[in-house]
Amino acid sequence: MEGHEKKERDEIFSKAVRAGRRTYFFDVKATRKNDYYLTITESKKQFDQDGRFHFEKHKLFLYKEDFEKFAQGLDDVVDFINSNQPEITESNKDEKDLIDEFTNVKFEDLNDKE
Repeated sequence: MEGHEKKERDEIFSKAVRAGRRTYFFDVKATRKNDYYLTITESKKQFDQDGRFHFEKHKLFLYKEDFEKFAQGLDDVVDFINSNQPEITESNKDEKDLIDEFTNVKFEDLNDKE
């Protein structure tokens, strides 16, 4: 019972963000000295060859003293991507749709034509 109470005490705030096949969990937790820190977990659904699935998780611990530098680095990278990545135009949108069409093959589309 003591472990359960400790777990509840450690979990201060949580936020889940679904993004396609991934879910990001932002969890504020507390140390024994009641210092808050952030864990960011990426959870992605993966399928085995037999069709069963599992969740692959990656976790990042971010401590209070690093928040400002982390946030600034993230802002810098997002700004760079937003200002330097080519916009999706009609010509490359058609190409992307064509690639998606080839990668999203349905079994019904694979009938034998002998």
